[in-house]
Amino acid sequence: MSAKLLDTFVPKDPSAAVLVLHGGGARRDRMMVSPTQLSVLRMIPIAGRIRRAGAGRLAVFRLLNSTRGWDTRHTPADDARWAMDRIRERFGNLPIGLVGHSLGGRAALLSAGAPGVRSVVALAPWVYPEDSASAPGRKVLVVHGSADRIADPDRAAAVARNLSRTADVAVIMVEGGSHSMLRHHAVFDGIAADFTASVLLDRPPHEPAVERVLEGETFLQI
Repeated sequence: MSAKLLDTFVPKDPSAAVLVLHGGGARRDRMMVSPTQLSVLRMIPIAGRIRRAGAGRLAVFRLLNSTRGWDTRHTPADDARWAMDRIRERFGNLPIGLVGHSLGGRAALLSAGAPGVRSVVALAPWVYPEDSASAPGRKVLVVHGSADRIADPDRAAAVARNLSRTADVAVIMVEGGSHSMLRHHAVFDGIAADFTASVLLDRPPHEPAVERVLEGETFLQI
């Protein structure tokens, strides 16, 4: 299966583009992605929230990966770079924001240094502590739930430290948040959308937590 780039909202003359990346583990080798799997469906309201935050100025896309899980022969980060190439072919050198959940969060973090990327939001990212990327000038936000039993918040914090060597990185810990982000969905979705729109459009944030991050705080617990 090939990766697919899905339009959520594409204005006539966008100021920037956002690529939304899903998660989802695989139970067998090279398991195919279904548009109806929960990890894919979970990103639809996030993409919609980003569209609204962009007030008609952001082109918003969702990516369907070529396979489920993290196939080391062709990873979700490879799919993300492919999708960004397609966006640049359509719109030229627009600033790009990445928003990913779980393994999609890992793909977003590892793609932070790709050409044109300006902002990255990793929601409950499933990572290895040694994951890193050179991402000078990028603004990166990791949002994790304290009750996540699938993706280790300590691993995410280690990756944030690695990235902070070159990028502007902050971590927000959501008290009681789980990996699915469903219990606190408004918090996760709202922070991801507001941070992305604020950075890409250079506008003041609406979410208090995002305001604190953009003012320089590097760790928040909410």
